[in-house]
Amino acid sequence: MNSQNTTLSAPRKWGPWSFYQRALAIAIPVMAQALIQSLVSLVDNFMVSGLGDIKMSGVNIAGQINFIYMMTLNSLIGGAGIFMSQYNGAKDPEGMKQVLRYKLVFGILFGILYTAFCATSPRGVLSLMVHGNAQSAVIIEQAVLYERMQALQWFFFGISLSFASSFREIGMVNVPLIISSVSTLINTVGNFILIYGHFGAPRMEVAGAALATVIARGFEAVAFIIYAMVTKPPFFGRLKDIFKIPPRLMGLIISKSALMLVSDISWVLTETITTALYNSRGGAEIVSGMSAGFAIANLFYTCFNGIFASIGVILGGTLGAGKLDEARAQKGWLLRGSIVLGLVFGGVGAFAVFLIPIVYMRLSPEAQACTRALVLVNAAYMWLWCYLNALYAISRTGGDAFMGAAIDVVGNTFACLPLMFALTYLTPMGPVLLYATVKLIDVPKCMFGTWWLRKEKWVVNLTE
Repeated sequence: MNSQNTTLSAPRKWGPWSFYQRALAIAIPVMAQALIQSLVSLVDNFMVSGLGDIKMSGVNIAGQINFIYMMTLNSLIGGAGIFMSQYNGAKDPEGMKQVLRYKLVFGILFGILYTAFCATSPRGVLSLMVHGNAQSAVIIEQAVLYERMQALQWFFFGISLSFASSFREIGMVNVPLIISSVSTLINTVGNFILIYGHFGAPRMEVAGAALATVIARGFEAVAFIIYAMVTKPPFFGRLKDIFKIPPRLMGLIISKSALMLVSDISWVLTETITTALYNSRGGAEIVSGMSAGFAIANLFYTCFNGIFASIGVILGGTLGAGKLDEARAQKGWLLRGSIVLGLVFGGVGAFAVFLIPIVYMRLSPEAQACTRALVLVNAAYMWLWCYLNALYAISRTGGDAFMGAAIDVVGNTFACLPLMFALTYLTPMGPVLLYATVKLIDVPKCMFGTWWLRKEKWVVNLTE
């Protein structure tokens, strides 16, 4: 008992190496999976960039709208993931089955709705992304074509995300990695064949990139279902029970998801609006250059996925098992580890500029210069963003989704957007300098999040 009191009164700032080994064993496969998924976007960018700035711009503004949907669904399913991690720590398979049912019902429902939107009426929303751009009309035509051809993938995506997130939350992180690797290979080969018309296939260009994505997503969903049916993980139950979700659990998940959704949608809408403002700074070379820069940056944004996964599994399991003092110690270890991870990824990200002349050789020199500058700015911010994501992950794992909502809504609504509009219309700043300046707002976000975690509203066992 004396030993325990000493440990609690003077907690060690860094965890044992075995702790970080466990965190990395979870994070690395998740980061690898996210990297592979980002490579899908990069491969699409690389292959579509050969068609010119206009067609690449069309694909990328469609991707920016799709990103809003993906983040929305991630929030709805992420709220359920809080409970999956803690039920896993509490060794409660029935609770885990109920969480998966929730994920599948909402994932399929929202997938059907977004599929219908992409297939029927995306033009009005897409036009907002290039408002004021000198070549908006021709860019929108390509974006509409891409959205309609890839619409069906969102039905499959809801299923895949439900299973992939569940496997990660119980520590089976290699399953999504393997399935996503095969899916990416299918997408890459499909792009090669369908975009340019190889092996006797018709040359479909932008429509070919969309069709290849649909085929890959369809494989992914089927593969997850078959694997779950064969291996029967603890969260997998009978199909006929899919609607058997206790109202109380559904209410708890929705309440957590709602706050996460407010936080994520606030962030996504802010990013979307600011992207539209960046795009107004020129023609197709700005749209394609910024899009290419974000496609490369997404390769090292994958560390955020690893942070959320490792914190969810480790801290969620500790909280679900009722070891609250141990969770308090792990919080500090994880926050410091996130900064180190961010420094490493920032250094690696800076070297990504050497990929630009290879991957985007067919883009204009102006577009490549824009891409290069944006990649370096993102690399410089990586350590800060890793720390901010760790703050969010810790708060959400304990069921305290209010912190993220407060930070994002207040910071984005009353600071980021007003500043972005002022800089856009009152200064001659280029798009990359605008981006770098606005992102300084993340510093006070981190300061508030650090203070908020000390209130320990996240130290909760949700399974009781």
